[in-house]
Amino acid sequence: MEFRSPTVAAQQNAKALTYLTKNLSDPEAGRQLVGELFDELGNAVDRYPDWHPILTAPPRRSFEHVSGLSQIKAYAGIDHTIEFVRGFVTCPYTDERADRLVASAGQIAGLYARRLEGPLYANNAHPVVVVAMDVELEADGTIRSRNALSWFAQQTAAAAESAKVAETWWNIRSHLLGAPHGSRSSLFVNQHTGVHMRKILEAMNASGMFGPILESSLDMLSPKKRAAISETLIRTAVDAWDKESASFTFEMRGEMCKASLRDTWDDKTELSVSVEIGAHALYISGFYYPESCKITHVEPTGKREVAEKFI
Repeated sequence: MEFRSPTVAAQQNAKALTYLTKNLSDPEAGRQLVGELFDELGNAVDRYPDWHPILTAPPRRSFEHVSGLSQIKAYAGIDHTIEFVRGFVTCPYTDERADRLVASAGQIAGLYARRLEGPLYANNAHPVVVVAMDVELEADGTIRSRNALSWFAQQTAAAAESAKVAETWWNIRSHLLGAPHGSRSSLFVNQHTGVHMRKILEAMNASGMFGPILESSLDMLSPKKRAAISETLIRTAVDAWDKESASFTFEMRGEMCKASLRDTWDDKTELSVSVEIGAHALYISGFYYPESCKITHVEPTGKREVAEKFI
């Protein structure tokens, strides 16, 4: 389904508003505070992209990968937290924890931290706001393209020294776009920025600076096609099974497939099935129900070139 930013933003903001005000004795005052946070910080989000200053500004070891606020020592004490495009609000229960967080985050270059006057989340909470001051928003609420691309490129290039493989856009786009996201945009970056991020990443990967390209996600294929791949291989494996062997091989469309099957509950109602091609070329797994011939499966992983043979 297409990612529709206005709709997603409205859903995220409604969820954040409810979370931060539903337990208050004066929810209307809380809603006013949250409205001011939307004006200052932008839309509510689920997770920051890896290059966001909220994650990269705090000091850390050069090899350390940080994907969430709880991993950052400077943010110790956060509790009942809502993230926004420009920063976050968190609601610890003691003055001491709130003051410590303001002091800690306030020492980081590029960040600004303060306490709010009124409560959020609970009457006895002491909300703290942390803002990435260098984050400027476009008219659509996303981060200014020039800055987002610069931060992304710097963060990605810095990973080259320790990289073993090059990750494709489809493998790591959630880390680059933040969440929620679509195929090339999110509440952090619009389609213009997302398209250029992908082009930059693909150019870096093609240069060989990260090592050989690792292709695992098949999200570039539609859900219908991914389902067809899994169902085709699971059904073929079941048809080729001798009803005894725990593992066996079969050939299909020029590929040697290694299958593993077992009676999940030893009652012939459900078969656990997995099929692997090569070391990382394609892997699918799921369940087959003999009585109804129904198949359920998890998302397949592997290389697109191999996977498309089974559509």
